[in-house]
Amino acid sequence: MRKLHVRGAGLVAAAVLGLGLAAAPDAAAEVGPFPALALPFKAGQQVYSAGIHSDDGSTGVKNALDLSPADKTVRAPLAGTVHLQHCAGGDWVTIDHAGGWRTGYYHMEGIKVTDGEQVEAGDVLGSTGNALPCGGSSTGAHVHFTLWTLPDETAANWSGLAYSQLSTTVAAAHGEPIDGKTLGGWLFTAGADQYTGTATHLADRMVTQLPGHFRAKL
Repeated sequence: MRKLHVRGAGLVAAAVLGLGLAAAPDAAAEVGPFPALALPFKAGQQVYSAGIHSDDGSTGVKNALDLSPADKTVRAPLAGTVHLQHCAGGDWVTIDHAGGWRTGYYHMEGIKVTDGEQVEAGDVLGSTGNALPCGGSSTGAHVHFTLWTLPDETAANWSGLAYSQLSTTVAAAHGEPIDGKTLGGWLFTAGADQYTGTATHLADRMVTQLPGHFRAKL
């Protein structure tokens, strides 16, 4: 498993406006508290994580976490509405959750959900993979899991956006840091460098250094 390396990151906020997306979240818009997200796979199995990083693996908000569960199956971490984001190379998946939160799933293969479908926590989304529907690169099958906030609903459609745009200007406007978030009973803390950090199991305070393997127990 490796990071995504994307070219063409030097975009400005005006490019986002030209695509009909908000340049930054509206300060007056409200986003609900961080939801009770599970990890995006079945608990109890061995998982590898390449660590916490920004969407382009270089600069910007660290809203991404690469995950490779042993069963290679990606699942919804919480109920929500699926949106398939279309590109020339295929589709990738986002889920909109209550309170203005969105989760993203890049590199998946064998997608099992449809656009507009309502899913529940634990529903199968697809398989870990190396798919590059909108660009980027990948080594070793995994899911590139991302956190976003969407106070402005006009920013919800990312179909046709190159990964270089999504990982820079859109991430700057809507990306939400993984740092300090709890997923499935694990507290994730970002390190100083890209692709580093820790995962702390809150029930027993067991700490895993990232990148690394951990057993995703509840």
